Order: sequence, then structure tokens, then C-alpha cells
Amino acid sequence: MWQSIHCIRPATWFRRRFESNAAFLLTFFSAILLFAGPALAICQVVADAPYKPLRPGEVRVWNANLEPDQVSIRYIGHSTFELETPQGIRIATDYNDIYRPFLPPTIATMNGAHSTHYSLNPDPNIEHLLYGWNRNGGPMDHDIFVGDVRVRNIQTNIRGWDGESRRLGNSIFIFEAADLCLAHLGHLHHRLTENDLLRLGQIDVVFAAIDNSSTLRLDSLMDVLAAISPSMIIPMHFHFAGALPAFMGRATEQGYRIVRAETSSVTVSRSTLPAEKTVYIMMPGGA
Repeated sequence: MWQSIHCIRPATWFRRRFESNAAFLLTFFSAILLFAGPALAICQVVADAPYKPLRPGEVRVWNANLEPDQVSIRYIGHSTFELETPQGIRIATDYNDIYRPFLPPTIATMNGAHSTHYSLNPDPNIEHLLYGWNRNGGPMDHDIFVGDVRVRNIQTNIRGWDGESRRLGNSIFIFEAADLCLAHLGHLHHRLTENDLLRLGQIDVVFAAIDNSSTLRLDSLMDVLAAISPSMIIPMHFHFAGALPAFMGRATEQGYRIVRAETSSVTVSRSTLPAEKTVYIMMPGGA
């Protein structure tokens, strides 16, 4: 009699212990699944050349192990940057047939100003090819989620080579990932409206064309940057002689800290954003 009771009680204890542990593990893993979604920032206040060989001693590095709060930025050339998110989603901005990342990106954005901002022969392996203008006329709106990044756009007008206005020929693309909001202004030709700024929301990093010729003149550009008020401005499109020194001089006058990077890539996170408004200058590094 004692033996049967002695055998039953341990079995009951182990069964109860197992059920208790199982319930704990189920709750634990459910919490992981609940909070392991993409770390998107809330930006809106309302709702040939690419495959160039490496130089002697050069090593091509990809950020395969970004922290959950980090975004990698590499300056390819002209207005093309390669962004990488913690989940390995890679984005090429103003993707074209001259300046391309070494590998086909997951997402490529393009603008219709001229051929250094779009591709006639995009790599067929690109999963999401986002045109910043409608080739058939009219609006072209994007708002997609891919992995841990959201990509949306705001269309603006541009001038043609003949000086005539071309309605909705450019897009500002906004990338939300890792609790950061990054905006590529594209081939911007005019100041932003109050509605543009409202739709843009709070931006942390801005990629801005500073050529002072084919896009915005410096006076207008500085007004746009002041209105957006990002923590970090990364200049691009400074192929005209004297454009970069002129922009640096104006930015210094207006209280921006100037940082000249030693490399063509940087990793940013909310915790490492500069406390004072900063112009972060990278030289194009190719693929």
C-alpha cells in the first residue's frame, strides 16, 4: 500500500511541474514573438562601374551583424546610397546604370530627373523597384513594409532641361527602420510646403543635394534643411566645382557642426545621433 502511494505522488509532482514549466515557456516565447517585430520609427506627426575591382589591399565589407537599433549607410556615388537594416534589407537610393551597389539591393528607389537617377536596365534580382515618378503621368505613391523597414514617398515637382516645370517628377523617399527616420530628398527643385513637411514628419537623417545648380540654390536649400531640422545632414550630388566648399561655408555660418568622415560608410542609431545639428560629409566610395 505504501509503495503504491509512494510511486503515485512523485508522478503527480512531475506532471504538475511539467505543466507549470510548459505554461511559463509558452508565455515567454509568446512575449518574444509579440515584441520581435520590426523596429520602425514613427516619422509622421500625422499619420561595369558598379562592379569595379578592389584596389590592392582593399577589402569589401558588408555589415552582416548590425544591432537592432542600427542602420548602415554607404555612399556609392552621386546621389546613390546603400542602406542596410538589422534584418539585412538593403536599399539603393536613386538607383541608376552608373552608380550601383556591388550586389543587387532588396529595394531600389529611382527619380526621373535624368539618367544618373534612374536605370533603363535594372537588375532583375531587385525585389522592389520603386519609381519616384509615374512614367504615364499622374501621381506615384508608395508605402510598403519589407522586413524591418517601411518605405514611403512624397512627390514634388521638378524643372525640365527646357526650364519648364514637370509636375510630380521627383520623390522624397522616407525610410523608417531601427527607430530611425531617414529621408532622401532626391532631385529637389523647390522649397517644401507646409503639407510636405507635415507628411514628412520628424526626420533624423537627411540626404540632400548640395550642387547649388541643377537642384536647389543654397538659399532655398538652407531654408528646406532648417524646416526639416534633422540631427544629421549627409550631402550628396556635389559634382559641380566649388559646390561642397560653398555649402560647408553656409552651413558653418548657420551653426552646423561639420564632420568630414574618413570612410564612405557610417553606422547610425538613435543613441549615437549627434546632440547638435551636424553635416556629415562622406566622399563617394563606389560599390
